[in-house]
Amino acid sequence: MRIMTAIACGALALVGLGTATPMQGANAQANGSFESYLQQVRQKAIQQGVRPQTLDQVLPGLTYNPRVIELDQSQPGGSPNSAIPPFAPYQARHITPQRIENGKAAYRRLIAKLIDVERETGVPGPIIMAIYGKETNYGSYTGNFDIPRSLATLAYEGRRRALFEPELLAVLKLIDQGVPQSALKGSWAGAMGKPQFLPSVYLRLAKDGSGDGYADIWGSEYDAVASIANYFVNSGWRRGEPWGIAVNVPASLDRSSIASKIVPTRCPRVFGRHSQWKNMAEWRSLGVVPATGHTLNDNVMATLLEPDGPGNRAYLLTGNYRVILDYNCSNFYGLAVGLLADEIRS
Repeated sequence: MRIMTAIACGALALVGLGTATPMQGANAQANGSFESYLQQVRQKAIQQGVRPQTLDQVLPGLTYNPRVIELDQSQPGGSPNSAIPPFAPYQARHITPQRIENGKAAYRRLIAKLIDVERETGVPGPIIMAIYGKETNYGSYTGNFDIPRSLATLAYEGRRRALFEPELLAVLKLIDQGVPQSALKGSWAGAMGKPQFLPSVYLRLAKDGSGDGYADIWGSEYDAVASIANYFVNSGWRRGEPWGIAVNVPASLDRSSIASKIVPTRCPRVFGRHSQWKNMAEWRSLGVVPATGHTLNDNVMATLLEPDGPGNRAYLLTGNYRVILDYNCSNFYGLAVGLLADEIRS
């Protein structure tokens, strides 16, 4: 779910009097087709219950943003056969002393609300703060792209219309329901606010944590905290279960005997690196033991991940780690969130 943010570019250059440059001509041609596409979107939005008055207010002001397409097309795809880089450098870049200290400060600042949310949902405050820190550096940068314009551009371009057109329709519903259009700023790809929710996720899972009747994930940390927790509950978070623990693995462990026989259909490069599920007692019998004071109850099921290969730091990961992956299906992201949460808690 997490999408890279970027600095917003200026408005699309207007075609002036006289002869248009090749770039201006291309933009004008794109905008002509773009406006036709928005008329198609209008009909779909009306069919889904958006009021025509809202569409008359929003759609005519949207213009094609070529910078958004540049950013989308420059994203690393990652060949299925390309080598996976080591985790240790990523960990060093993303779990810095400053991010840990800022996380502890945010945790202290929001402790009363986090206690209430954990009591209600079972999602620990440090986990929520780690997501908050990873997504927007504790709210310090949430993106400044115009969300309706970005989503309209991405949907029109067509390469990933199946993803972005529903998000465009969702953001139109948000505006129709009373969310101010001026508030809809975020990443170039549509992620919004302190928790970086896509519009469709906001419609399903955003929560009012402050009690004012409005889930303001852009301006309210209470609403952001409650919304992140609700996302995790919806993804199956298990109360009282850690995300995982660091472990030592004996060199004699036969990795082939614990390799998973399940072929993952979702995020195969991520889940394909995980072992079979075993409970903690079974892992201990194989010589896999906690590397720190933290452990898991004997009946807790976990998979083994050695992100940097045998002989390096390894982790036993529970079902709650899979919930973190629902936010962003990346082992590096999931491990970073869990480890950052442990540092914030300490």
